[in-house]
Amino acid sequence: MRHIISILMENEAGALSRVVGLFSQRNFNIESLNVAPTEDPTLSRLTLTTVGSDQVIEQITKQLNKLLDVVKLVDLTEGQHIERELMLIKVKAVGAQRAEIKRTTDVFRGQIVDMTSTTYTIQMTGEGDKLDAFIQALGLNTVLEVVRTGVSGISRGEKVLSL
Repeated sequence: MRHIISILMENEAGALSRVVGLFSQRNFNIESLNVAPTEDPTLSRLTLTTVGSDQVIEQITKQLNKLLDVVKLVDLTEGQHIERELMLIKVKAVGAQRAEIKRTTDVFRGQIVDMTSTTYTIQMTGEGDKLDAFIQALGLNTVLEVVRTGVSGISRGEKVLSL
């Protein structure tokens, strides 16, 4: 099962390396990872997605909690949450194709953020399934390049990950 783990950690050199090293040492895969400072510049929030059984995820969270850099941790998939991903996609856009790509982008609520005479660069946000569906709708022979941020997530309602 896919899990989204959100970690509040010290914003220090080497902290990210220690978290990633824990996964590497135990031969666990990280499917996506993003990290940035929070409103408190001494803390960073790391969000990662991984796949594993409940027992494996429990083992991972226990090991993560033992790291000195980890302040607090939550498995967002255990409760209601909101997740989003950002994608920039560069596509071939020539002739009649341009109008069709524009219509498809509008249907998926994306934005064309750059254009040349032969390409569009499109910005799209949403859940991973939506981004995958957009790529499929365009057709793989149209896609030149794809960049995705990985999942960012937050708990719904009053629940917060803070000190």
